[in-house]
Amino acid sequence: MKLDNVITVSTNKTIYRDGDLCIKVFNTPEYSKEGVLNEALNQARIETTGLDVATIHEVTMVDGKWAIVLDYIPGKTLAQLMDENPERLDEYLNLFVDLQISIHEKRCPTLTRLKDKMRNKISLTTLDATTKYDLHTRLEGMPKHNKVCHGDFHPSNVIIRPDGSPCIIDWAHVTQGNASADAARTFLLFSLEGKTELANKYLNLFCKKSDTARQYVQKWTPIVAASQSVKGNEHERQFLLSWVDVVDYE
Repeated sequence: MKLDNVITVSTNKTIYRDGDLCIKVFNTPEYSKEGVLNEALNQARIETTGLDVATIHEVTMVDGKWAIVLDYIPGKTLAQLMDENPERLDEYLNLFVDLQISIHEKRCPTLTRLKDKMRNKISLTTLDATTKYDLHTRLEGMPKHNKVCHGDFHPSNVIIRPDGSPCIIDWAHVTQGNASADAARTFLLFSLEGKTELANKYLNLFCKKSDTARQYVQKWTPIVAASQSVKGNEHERQFLLSWVDVVDYE
């Protein structure tokens, strides 16, 4: 493998292109063997759903670091296109929501259950015991579904090929569960970027297209925010924790 063509660099990983392949190299010790193998397994499971995703080829070691080798997907991310063509924002947002709904229409019974993952994450938060108990109670009271949930659905994780066809990438956080929790996560991702207007526009469109009450998605928001607060920088944690008591459930 040639690692001289860098696609992107982040704190935890570097992604390279080698011809038709994409090599995602994880920086250690941030990423454990368990975490990398679980991400590869999630990717392999999602391939069975028929969604348009990159095919995984191997898990290997590169200079003592774990790496996943997948198809290289040419094109631009939906996030890039939104920034470059603001006049087409509505068109791109419609496509984005349609893609998310197409994910939720799939089933993959071998995936981790969303509620199990959130339950564990909430237990790891810095919140006091009373708040954790309240969040766990709220989580258990939410309807149980088994829809595929991307877990990190953002325009930067959708690549539009030169022929216009979309490919959904980065399935590290995929679970099976309630689609409204997945929508709440996307809403929070936009909000974290300070894009409040876009966040609300997205949520209104998702609710309209999926025939879901906005209030129902909002009931998930504090639960999702708390579960996501265990990762990221301090600013992100504080922002997410500020959402924990936003919605009154009583």
